[in-house]
Amino acid sequence: MDRPAAREPERVVTPRLTRRQRRRVAQGVQYAVFIAVVALIGVSADWGRLRNQFAQPDLAARLFPDIVAVALRNTVVYTLSGFAFGLLLGLVIALMRLSSVAPYRWAASVYIEIFRGLPALLIFIFVGVAVPLAFPGVEIPGGTYGKVALGLGLVAAAYMAETIRAGIQAVPGGQLEAARSLGFSHTRAMVSVVIPQAFRIVIPPLTNELVLLFKDSSLVLFLGVTLQERELTKFGRDLASQTANSTPILVAGLCYLLVTVPLSFVVRRLEARADEAR
Repeated sequence: MDRPAAREPERVVTPRLTRRQRRRVAQGVQYAVFIAVVALIGVSADWGRLRNQFAQPDLAARLFPDIVAVALRNTVVYTLSGFAFGLLLGLVIALMRLSSVAPYRWAASVYIEIFRGLPALLIFIFVGVAVPLAFPGVEIPGGTYGKVALGLGLVAAAYMAETIRAGIQAVPGGQLEAARSLGFSHTRAMVSVVIPQAFRIVIPPLTNELVLLFKDSSLVLFLGVTLQERELTKFGRDLASQTANSTPILVAGLCYLLVTVPLSFVVRRLEARADEAR
């Protein structure tokens, strides 16, 4: 008589997570780690000492209105003047980079590589020390304001030149050809047709460059400024030294954010609109 065949043990099938479930689990772990790190920092930090050193309301109130009327105003003036000079010089360098004349292209390339490769601090020292030594008796117009505009503009022009060049090359070649067919000279077609379209393309990165210049304006302290020429960083640093408290530095930082955060929001909105238009 045949024996009945032995039954194989039943296999326990473990249900597998779907891709969406695995993603949710991974996100949950990341949230948990983030919350744990924040909680650890919050528990470990000595908030009392931080408040005493950085958040003295009476001292912060004494900074106004001078920090706005003098420091913030000077920072804005330095930034806008450097941006205007850098934009003009950057446009010239961008056109030189696209020129059919080889020496122009070489000179523009050398300028861009040098001023993008050097720290902005060295450029300010060059403007404040080397220029007066190289050209004795020649005064930079505008005094400190002119020196800051020159220093910031030289740095910004190197970056703006590449941005503008990319914008010009992004304009369809048919635009230039259509303008030439209507009787425009090459120069007039570039000025009237190509460059305006290029600037519409590069507005977001140029606005971002404005944000960077606003922060780089703090380097003005290396030029030596009077009390009425101080920008936010110099103003906060001087008051912090006088009061032996860091509250002025915190207030100066908040003033920077008061300008840079809205500008950053504008940059994101412009980039989003540019993506929608494509």
